[in-house]
Amino acid sequence: MDIKKLISEMTLQEKCEMLSGYDFWHTQPLERLGIPSIMVSDGPHGLRKQAEAADHLGLNESVPATCFPSGSALASSWDKELIQEVGTALGEECQAENVSVILGPACNIKRSPLCGRNFEYFSEDPYLATQMAKHHILGVQSQGVGTSIKHFCANNQEAMRMRTDTIVDERTLREIYLAAFETAVKEAKPWTVMCSYNQLNGTFLACNKELLTDLLKEEWGFEGQVMTDWGAIKNRGDCAAAGLDMEMPGTKTVFNNEAYDAVISGRIKEEALDKAVERTLRLVEWAVENNKENAEFDKEGHNQLARKVAGECMILLKNDGCMLPVKKGDSIAVIGEFAEKPRYQGGGSSHINPIHCTTLLDGLKELGADFQYAKGFSIDSDEIETVLFDEAKQLAAGQDKVIIMAGLPDSYESEGYDRTHLNMPPNQIALIKEIAKVNPNVAVVLSNGSAIVMPWLDDVKAVLEAHLGGQNSGGAVADVVTGKVNPSGRLAETFAKRLEDTPAYLNFPCHQYKVEYREGIFVGYRYYDKKKMDVLFPFGYGLSYTDFEYSGLKLDKSSMHDSDKLTVKATVKNVGATAGKEVVQLYVGKEQEEVLRAEKELKGFEKIALNPGESKEISFILDKRSFAYYNVDDKDWFVEEGDYQILIGASSRDIRLEGQVHVIPDTKPSFTADRFSVVKELQDLGRSTETLTKVLNAALDNMNQGDGGALSPQMMQAMVQEMPLASMATIFPDLMSEETIAKIVSEANGR
Repeated sequence: MDIKKLISEMTLQEKCEMLSGYDFWHTQPLERLGIPSIMVSDGPHGLRKQAEAADHLGLNESVPATCFPSGSALASSWDKELIQEVGTALGEECQAENVSVILGPACNIKRSPLCGRNFEYFSEDPYLATQMAKHHILGVQSQGVGTSIKHFCANNQEAMRMRTDTIVDERTLREIYLAAFETAVKEAKPWTVMCSYNQLNGTFLACNKELLTDLLKEEWGFEGQVMTDWGAIKNRGDCAAAGLDMEMPGTKTVFNNEAYDAVISGRIKEEALDKAVERTLRLVEWAVENNKENAEFDKEGHNQLARKVAGECMILLKNDGCMLPVKKGDSIAVIGEFAEKPRYQGGGSSHINPIHCTTLLDGLKELGADFQYAKGFSIDSDEIETVLFDEAKQLAAGQDKVIIMAGLPDSYESEGYDRTHLNMPPNQIALIKEIAKVNPNVAVVLSNGSAIVMPWLDDVKAVLEAHLGGQNSGGAVADVVTGKVNPSGRLAETFAKRLEDTPAYLNFPCHQYKVEYREGIFVGYRYYDKKKMDVLFPFGYGLSYTDFEYSGLKLDKSSMHDSDKLTVKATVKNVGATAGKEVVQLYVGKEQEEVLRAEKELKGFEKIALNPGESKEISFILDKRSFAYYNVDDKDWFVEEGDYQILIGASSRDIRLEGQVHVIPDTKPSFTADRFSVVKELQDLGRSTETLTKVLNAALDNMNQGDGGALSPQMMQAMVQEMPLASMATIFPDLMSEETIAKIVSEANGR
C-alpha cells in the first residue's frame, strides 16, 4: 500500500471522513481507492466481538470466546511470560474472528480501591502495570493482531468520567500515571493508543496536543494510531490538530463538517489531517498484511490455559495451622452461592460470553473431593435469609473443614460507577462469622475485582484471594484448595484496614467535576510506607504451601555513575517440602534525599519455580531510571547523588536482603543563582563559593559574639543557612554589600 500516494489522491472531504470510524467497530473504507475497512473489538481479558447490532455496553450478545482472568487477577500472577501467553491466545481468537485490533490492555493506575473499573486495571504501581501491559501487547501482536493500550491517561475513576477535569502535577503525572504506559508503548509498540474521556489539567485528552503529539508521538516515538474511547471526541478539527487520528465510534453526521470547515477557514492546516489519515492507513496496512484466512484456535486448550492462569493468579492471604490445602479424606462443607454461580468477570465493555464456565462444585467433583454444598446466602440480595443460614451452619458443624465462597456481587463493582465503600455484603459477613462459631476450620475464598476490608479475618483460618478468575476459575480454585496447584500469586495492590486510610480518601471521586490528585506521588504502598501505617495486607504479599530462603545478595559495583548499569544478584532456595513458585521483588530506596520521594519503589521482579531443596540465582539490571525522579523545571529525569538502598524481598513489607550503592549523576538539574537564592540551596547544589564561605563564617562569628541567651548556635546556623542572599545584606550590611552579592551570584553561576 503506497500510503503517501493514496493520500495525495484523496479529496479533502474523503480525508475528513477518514478521521472517523465507519460504524461502531469498523474503520472507514474508501472503495474508490481500494482501502478496506478493518474491525476492532472490545477486550482486554477476552474477545468481546458482538454478533449483532453494536451497543458497546454489553447489552447485545457477543460471540463465544475464552474469558481469561481480569486485569487485576492477571497482574497478581507477577508472571510476565504467563501474561504474554494469554496475549498470544487472545491474538489467535481475534484472527479466528477476523478482528484486527483488540481494545486493551487497560493499565490505568489503581489510585483508589473504590474505582469501579479496578478489576480491569493491573496495579497501584506503575512499574508492575507497564510490565504487565508490555507482555500482554507482545503476546497479542505476535499473532498479527493489534492492541489498543488504554485509557491514556489519568483515568482513575468512573464517576463523571466523560467530563471530569483531573488535576495532576507534572511530576506525579510522569512518575506514576504516564509511567504506567511508557515502557509498554516504547518497548512493545502497540498498534494503537486509546485516549480517555477525561480532561487533564483543563484540556480534554482527545484534543490534548501536549500528550498526544509532544509526548506520545515525538518524545516516546509512538508510530501507531491514536483513537478515542467510544464517544470521547470533542471537536474533530481541533482533535486532529492535537494529534488524534480517529474518532470512535463512527459518527457520520454529528462531527463530519468540523475538520473540513477548520481547514477551509485556515484554522488548521491540511497537513494535520494528512498525518492522521496516514496513521490510520498504516493501521489498515498492518491488519491486511497480517490477516490469517480461515484461522482457528484450540478452544479446549484455551479453556485449560484459563484454568492454569487463574491458579497462578490466586493469592493465599492467610493459612493458620496449614488449613489449606485440604487433605485427602477430609470431609468438606462448601458454602456460598458463588460456588455454583461463580463471579468470574466484571461488568461493562469487557464482559465476555464464555465458551465454557466451570464452577467450584464442578472442579471439586472432577478432582474426587468429598464435599457437601449449602447455598448459605443469595448473591442477588444483601439480606440474611434465616433458612439458608441455618442449613449452612448445620452442614458446617458436621464436617472437617469449611470452604466459604464469598466476595462482591456484580452490582458492587462495574464499569460506569464507583464503589462507595470497601465492604462485602452484610449477609456474607454475618454468615462467615456464624459458620466460624460452629467450625473452627474455615477457609474463605474471595471473588472480587478490587480490595475489600475483612472484619471477619480473625474468625477464619485461611483466606484465598481468587479475584475474578475467568471462565475456569472454579476449576482453578479446586486445584489450589486441594493442593494440586501451589498458590503463587502476590498482591498487585495494597489492602488497607479502612477506607479512611487510603491515600485518595479526601479527594475521590470528584467535586464540582474536578478531582485533585493531592496525594501526589504517594499512591498505594508509597503512601502507607511513608506514613509508616499498618495495612491489612501489603503490596506484593502472598503466602505459599512451601517456604523460601533468600541469600547471597551481590552488587557488581559499590559506586556508579547514573549512565552505568548495576547488576544485582540474589539466590532463592525452596526450603519446604512442596514444589512452588516465588516472586522475588527488588525495591530501590534512598534514606537521605533533598527531593521528596517514596521510601522505596519497585524496580524489578522475577517469578521462579523451585522444587524442594532447589535454589536459583536471580539477576536484575538497574539503570538510571531505577534511581531517578522527574525534575519539573528541566522537564527531564535526574538522579540525586548519594547512597541508594537495594532491597530484595517477598513483599514491600518483607525485605529479606539489603545492599547499598553510591550513585553519581552525570548531569545535574539546571540552576541559575540570583540575589534571592538561599544559602543552603547554593550549598546543596554545590554552588557555594569562596566568597560566600567567608561571609558565612564572619556572620556566624558576629552572632556568636552577641548575647548567647537568646540565640543558640544551632538556631544561628539554621537562620543563616535558610537566609536569601538579599536578606543577609539587610541583616549583615557590613559583610554583604550589593557588590558582594553580585560577586557570589557570578561565582555560583560559573562566570
